[in-house]
Amino acid sequence: MTVAEDAKKHGLHRVGARPALVEYLKQTWTRRDFIYELAKARLQAQNESNRLGMVWVVLKPTFNAIMYGFIFGVLQGGRRGEDFPVFVVIGVFLFEFFTTSMNGGAKSITGNSALVQSLAFPRLSLPVAQVTQNFLTLVPMLGVMFIYALVLGTTPKWTWLMVIPLVLIFSVFNMGVALVCARITVHVRDFTNLLPLIGRVLFFTSGVLFSVDTILGQWPWLVAAFDYHPLYQTLTIARAMIMDGVEYDPQSWLIVCLWAVFSLLLGLIYFWKAEERYGRAD
Repeated sequence: MTVAEDAKKHGLHRVGARPALVEYLKQTWTRRDFIYELAKARLQAQNESNRLGMVWVVLKPTFNAIMYGFIFGVLQGGRRGEDFPVFVVIGVFLFEFFTTSMNGGAKSITGNSALVQSLAFPRLSLPVAQVTQNFLTLVPMLGVMFIYALVLGTTPKWTWLMVIPLVLIFSVFNMGVALVCARITVHVRDFTNLLPLIGRVLFFTSGVLFSVDTILGQWPWLVAAFDYHPLYQTLTIARAMIMDGVEYDPQSWLIVCLWAVFSLLLGLIYFWKAEERYGRAD
């Protein structure tokens, strides 16, 4: 009888062994208080060394919106469309949530190697805590985004409330992306050097700063491809819910939901498959 067979006979399990997926999710759920407190603590500590503290949570995307809005507003000229400032603010603020989830998720395991190697717990807790932290950061940003929309002349309406379920769906999508990036970084540490480039490419190809119909109208096939772009469709719905006179295809909700479910399932399974590898992260 081998050692493994003898251990199994007496109900012993290998340290760090990967549990079944359902059991893995249950273990993670039992640590939901830890995940929330970790996210909250990191959010509080994120800018405590800065004089303005948490104000930077709002100032950073605000400055980005002003800078990119001015530059691309000038470049697009008469093609930039009506309510362009509100258009840019919505795009930049929501895209900030995506990039911080992607970048933070990628470093959630490798950036906590001491914790990963010292304690036995579902490693899924770390990327979930990261996305939770980014969600908590997004909440005040959304409030400021609505204030900017009012100041810039947008009429408040009941559809603004639809941003809440949209953000929840977007959070599910971001969670899946964070999980995929977390595992890739464990295998390929240089991946973190590519993330800024990936984020920049997505920023300029997700309709954050321009209307696809206006800028790419001469290529109908390319415009049609954006109908299935998860980031673009999320921004399109948000703008239709907030801005005045913006129309959208209700089917966009189905598209973002399907992307969110696919992203989360892919991320969970892909991340869970390498659970035993994370304990050896250095």
